[in-house]
Amino acid sequence: MFDYKGKVVAVTGASSGLGKQMAEGFAQCGADLVLLARRVERLEESAREWSEKYGAYEALRQPRRA
Repeated sequence: MFDYKGKVVAVTGASSGLGKQMAEGFAQCGADLVLLARRVERLEESAREWSEKYGAYEALRQPRRA
C-alpha cells in the first residue's frame, strides 16, 4: 500500500461507485479527504462509516443554488 499520511486527496463522485471505492482506499492509506458528491446524504453516511474505521471527519455542506 501507499502512504498518504499528511496528504490531501480530493475525490469527486464519492457517494457511490468508483469514487466511493477510491475515497475509502485513500482513507485506508491515511489521506485527509475532501469528498465531493451531489447526493450529500449518501456521502455523509459513508464519511461517518470511514470516520469510525480510519479517523475523524468534518462535514461541510454547500447549499444548492436555486
